[in-house]
Amino acid sequence: MVVELVTFTAPEGADWQGILADAKATLPRWRANSDLLRKHYLLGDDGRTCAGLYIWPSRAAAERGHDATWRAGVEKRTGARPTITYFDLMMVLDNETGMVTEWSESGEKRSHA
Repeated sequence: MVVELVTFTAPEGADWQGILADAKATLPRWRANSDLLRKHYLLGDDGRTCAGLYIWPSRAAAERGHDATWRAGVEKRTGARPTITYFDLMMVLDNETGMVTEWSESGEKRSHA
């Protein structure tokens, strides 16, 4: 499992509502991507730093989702290239369900309370 953190700066003058509207416009694309397990839309406390936190089954899936065409689209919309960082997802604590999910180095999943 891979977590991908994508950050970029919102265009000058963008406000909460404008940033949210832009994010909502991406929903159909991400809903249609069968590889994407989860996406969190984030806005920094400076009101301009935007981020997407994605959970993918593999880095290859993440890279397919954020190909050169997608990167160019972000740059066109925002005026800045996105920064992308990848992480191996080792464990998730979900206090809402009371569950902990772990992944081994080979990708085996184990859940427990």
